[in-house]
Amino acid sequence: MKERNLTYPIFILLILLLMPDLAEAQCAMCRAVLESEADQSAAEGINDGILYLMIFPYLLIGGVGYFIYRSRRNKRKTS
Repeated sequence: MKERNLTYPIFILLILLLMPDLAEAQCAMCRAVLESEADQSAAEGINDGILYLMIFPYLLIGGVGYFIYRSRRNKRKTS
């Protein structure tokens, strides 16, 4: 069986993980309320909080996907 080259997907994943400042994670309501305030540190804090909360579902789904992949790979090797 031919081995797949994983350097391209890993490279894309690293780029996406290292550039969270480009993401604007506010909904329209949050943006309107926070832009009306004079304190920009509150808006930055809300943005950071939303980004951190978004990470965990992706980590959970990625972990489940990895364990499914690993179990199928092990099952294929034993067959």
